[in-house]
Amino acid sequence: MNPWNTLVLDPMVNVLVGLSWVLFSNFGLAILVFTLLVRLVLLPLTLRQLKASKVMSVISPQMKALQQRFGKDRAKLQQETMALYKEHGVSPVGCVMPMLLQMPVLFGLYQAINLALAAVPEGLMNLSQHLYWWLPQQLLQAIPPQSRFFWLDLGRPDPFFILPVLVGASTWVQSKMSTFSTTDSQQESMNRMTTSMMPLMLGYTTVLFPSGLALYWVISNVIGVAVQYFVTGWGGLGPLLPWVAKSSATGAIDAQPQPGSNGQDGRRGRRTSAPPARRPAVRSRNRRS
Repeated sequence: MNPWNTLVLDPMVNVLVGLSWVLFSNFGLAILVFTLLVRLVLLPLTLRQLKASKVMSVISPQMKALQQRFGKDRAKLQQETMALYKEHGVSPVGCVMPMLLQMPVLFGLYQAINLALAAVPEGLMNLSQHLYWWLPQQLLQAIPPQSRFFWLDLGRPDPFFILPVLVGASTWVQSKMSTFSTTDSQQESMNRMTTSMMPLMLGYTTVLFPSGLALYWVISNVIGVAVQYFVTGWGGLGPLLPWVAKSSATGAIDAQPQPGSNGQDGRRGRRTSAPPARRPAVRSRNRRS
């Protein structure tokens, strides 16, 4: 028994085939619903990741101070760093866990698409080995599902490269939103590399793989951007958006003390408030002894 097939591939194949049968043999809609289910299962981890990333950006100056103080003592630096993480209730592992869990889904989905959309007899025989025996007969008669979805053949790469571009763009937006300002030059360099290399790598990858996989990634990114906006806002993408930058600049100006406040004249620095009232003079009476 193959653990990969039992735990990952077979459940994904049967879920996709079952969703396709329910959704009028439309495999594109099946991938869409499947993506929603995956994001729903990963939602608690995603929320935890977003909150942890935001806290990590807040404690970045403290991290830099620890590096300057214990730079030569690696053991002490690690001990103090873990204490800082524990104090703020964050873990570096939690920041990457949703991405790590997405990797088996991508690999399994790639294989499941190739199996489910098989059109030749050998492919259909291979698919039958991964289907559960208790599936209804009507579902088995709907195999293989319809592979056409808009201009796409979901079992082949996108001929117009529209999905690879959308994959790269949506990955860049999500990476930029998850990047917060930091005083650590090493972390800042890593953030720039992530926001530039990851979108290019995924965009190029989806040029070579079936468009059904690219469709999954685009939908997943769109959902991720929406969730991230409601949790952390625009993040590092905010300064690049004109309306967000304008709003931030207006708020900064309003927060500054205006000329003339606190009784000061903005032009000459004189006090413009009325002088305090003088107390009436009290005449002393000479008492005769």
